[in-house]
Amino acid sequence: MNVVQATLSGALIGGLYALMAIGLSVTWGVLRVINLAHFGLILIGAYLTFQLTTSWGIDPLLTLVVTVPAMFVAGAVLQWVFDRLALAEFNSLLVSFGLLIITIQVASNVWSADFQRMDAAVNPYATESVSIGRLVFPVTTLLAFVLAGLVVLGAHLVLRRTFAGRALRAIAQDRAVAGAFGVDHRKLSLLLGGAVGATAALAGAVFSLSNALTPETAYEWFGIVFAVVILGGIGEVVGTFAAGVLVGVLSGVVSVVWSPATAPFVLFSAIILALLLRPRGLFAMGAVR
Repeated sequence: MNVVQATLSGALIGGLYALMAIGLSVTWGVLRVINLAHFGLILIGAYLTFQLTTSWGIDPLLTLVVTVPAMFVAGAVLQWVFDRLALAEFNSLLVSFGLLIITIQVASNVWSADFQRMDAAVNPYATESVSIGRLVFPVTTLLAFVLAGLVVLGAHLVLRRTFAGRALRAIAQDRAVAGAFGVDHRKLSLLLGGAVGATAALAGAVFSLSNALTPETAYEWFGIVFAVVILGGIGEVVGTFAAGVLVGVLSGVVSVVWSPATAPFVLFSAIILALLLRPRGLFAMGAVR
């Protein structure tokens, strides 16, 4: 029963990993930008949720009415900067890492470097759970999984069924040729950057529901999120979701069967093995790249 609980709980936590990774995967696959500043947007989204909830008494989920548009604008502005600088893929990694450091410092100056957590009085979701027989699932991880599923479904439908989605896929294949056929890559890049910022707001809000916040938390996301992006296949939204669930399940099961301390070792050993066998990712289908 413990293994079953760990498997299902890990799958739900994997939804949060996927929600964090989707934006990074899409910008990398479509726009050829390795946007580490995405972690900064998640961090700011989490802190804004914390601030609005604790200072104004707003329900944490209702703060999305503010944080999603705010992070949409931030993501679009960030992409505008990348376009203006005409950064190569590797240079975008360096520049965005610098922006991430600046964001972390700003968060530290505004909210301090101390741990911050929403009290149960204003955040009922942290203590609520859903029981199915002997299995218990925290509401926060259920929310993360559902939101990740909705984002993935929406992104998949947009990329496959709409003109904008087909144009984005054309940009991913060859920007110059797409432009010759009338595709405005700058406008579409701004829209995609904004959408990615909106997913960062969702991820930040869900993370803040059940975790303490500190500016340095952004660095802790690197390993897991990049693992999900690479395993899922760069630019593959459905693959990213599947990889997030897989990583969550593996971490959860290893923590129960062996020990939590060995989970990272087993996880990244499995990732290395998987990439040796499937260099483009376990779930890469070639839809975007």
